[in-house]
Amino acid sequence: MPSPKNTICIWYDKDAEAAARFYAEVFPDSEVLAVHHAPSDYPSGKAGDVLTVDFTVAGIPCMGLNGGPAFQHSEAFSFQIATDDQEETDRYWNAIVGNGGRTSACGWCKDKWGINWQITPRTLTEAMAAGGAEAKRAFEAMMEMGKIDVAKIDAARRG
Repeated sequence: MPSPKNTICIWYDKDAEAAARFYAEVFPDSEVLAVHHAPSDYPSGKAGDVLTVDFTVAGIPCMGLNGGPAFQHSEAFSFQIATDDQEETDRYWNAIVGNGGRTSACGWCKDKWGINWQITPRTLTEAMAAGGAEAKRAFEAMMEMGKIDVAKIDAARRG
């Protein structure tokens, strides 16, 4: 199978394989495709260490690079996972936060490797696309939330 033309490269300190395996367990259409070992020593590792991991997250091709502690993640990059209902929202949120991650605001959380996730129910994105008063009400409701509460967003949409 040819490699994709565009791949998201995510820098990890040293746990790219563990992160990729976690994502493959949590999100559908996700898998670890290959694990590549360093052919020789490098600044933050030794020959034989896991250097890169090819994987997918919800169908998106990614490569995890064990590059050492030189760079940290920020909210400037996040995965946004669309959910269909509260059960799915809770499942993903709880998996990330319950595995050493931490909560944030407005549907955002961070996994234990520092990668940011937006767990976003489709009802919220639909409200925003509707525009006008419906979007304003849904947006204002969202601004009060950590994990998104689907029932509260739906109530806000109705006014």
